[in-house]
Amino acid sequence: MTTTNLPPADASAAPAAPAPVAIPAYPLLSRLYRLQYEPVQVAWVLLYPEGMVKLNDSAAEILRRCNGKFSPGGIVVELEALYNTKGIAPQVQAMLEEGVRRGWIV
Repeated sequence: MTTTNLPPADASAAPAAPAPVAIPAYPLLSRLYRLQYEPVQVAWVLLYPEGMVKLNDSAAEILRRCNGKFSPGGIVVELEALYNTKGIAPQVQAMLEEGVRRGWIV
């Protein structure tokens, strides 16, 4: 059996977990973005002046409810009822945080 002496792993090279951000009480899509269904893409997209982001179905359903009428908890309740499931709050929270980080949600 042979062994090699590898240098210790550089902890700073590991990607850091994103810092939590404050989610608004009633998330609202920023006026800089427009959410729409694109038949050519067969997907919901988020349009902005420099381009677009193609969304997966889950992200689109969450962002469609970022209209200032739903609280984060209300979004969870709505989606759990729509999909007849439970326990999606952590995923919704993560998507809302990412939306705030990217400036999609205000």
